[in-house]
Amino acid sequence: MTGGAWLQVLLAILGGAIRVGTPFLFVSLGECLTEKSGRINLGLEGVLVFSAMAGFGAAYLSGSPWVGVVVASASGALLGLLHGLLCSAPRVNDIATGIALMLLGIGLAFYLGKPLIQPQAPQLPSIPLGGWSSSSAVQAALSINALFPLGVALAIAMSWAFRRTRWGLVLRMAGDSADAARALGYSVIAIRILATTVGGAIAGLGGASLSLYYPGSWNEGLSSGQGLIAVALVIFARWRPLYCLWAALLFGGAGALGPALQAVGISHGYYLFNAAPYVLTLAIMVATCSPRRTLAGAPGELSVTR
Repeated sequence: MTGGAWLQVLLAILGGAIRVGTPFLFVSLGECLTEKSGRINLGLEGVLVFSAMAGFGAAYLSGSPWVGVVVASASGALLGLLHGLLCSAPRVNDIATGIALMLLGIGLAFYLGKPLIQPQAPQLPSIPLGGWSSSSAVQAALSINALFPLGVALAIAMSWAFRRTRWGLVLRMAGDSADAARALGYSVIAIRILATTVGGAIAGLGGASLSLYYPGSWNEGLSSGQGLIAVALVIFARWRPLYCLWAALLFGGAGALGPALQAVGISHGYYLFNAAPYVLTLAIMVATCSPRRTLAGAPGELSVTR
C-alpha cells in the first residue's frame, strides 16, 4: 500500500476506536463501579441489550435522541437495582443472579423490541473535531459520538472520586472489607445496592450509544456479547477507571481493523481481521497475567476472590 493508503487505514482505526469503543467504555465503567463495592454483575449483557432497545424506542416515540439516552440509562438503573436487591438476599450467588439477569434483559428486549426492528429513530449528533482539515478522511475519523466526551469525563471523575472523596473511600472499603465497613457504622447492603444501580445506569448509556449512534438501529444481534466482554475489560484494566478508557479504545480500534483494511481494498482474510479484538484481548491477558498477579487490584469481597 502507498503512504496515503496507510494513513487512511490509521485514521479509520482511530475513528473506529472511538465509535466501537464507546459502548465498551460505559459498560466497563459501570461494572468497575459495581465491583469496587464488592459485587459482580455478569448480567450487563442483558442490561446493554435492554437499554439499547428502550433507548431506541423512546427516541422513536419522542422524536428526541436525548430522551432515548435518559430512558436507556434509567432502564439500566432499573435492572441494576433488581440485581442489587436480589443479591442482597441471604444465600444468593452474585454470578448465578447475573446470568439470570442477562437472560431476563435479553428476553425482554427481544420480546418488547420486535415492533422496533424496522423503524428509524433520530440519531445522536456527532461532534466534528476534524473541521480544521480539508481531508474528508480526517473529518470522518474525528467526527465523534456526542456521548464519548461524557464517558471520558466520567472515567476521570471516577478515578478521582475513588481516591480523593469520602464516598469513594467508603465504597472501596465496602468492597475490600465488609466487616470494616460495618464496624464504622456503614450499611454494606445499601452501599452495594446503590453502586449496582448507578453502575447499571452508566452501562445503560452504552446501550444508547449502540442503538442511537453506532450502528444506530435496533435488532436482536446488536450487542454481540459486548456486555460480557466489558466485564473482562474491567479485569484487564485492574479495576481502574482510566485503564478502562484505554482498554475500551484498544478493543474498539482492533474491532475497526477489518473494515479499515477492507476500505482500502484488502478483503482477503476479512473474517480473520474481524476476530482481531478477541485474539488481542486473549493475548494481552495471557501475556500480563500470572498466578500471583491475575487478581491484583481486585476488591477483596468479590465472589471471584472468595
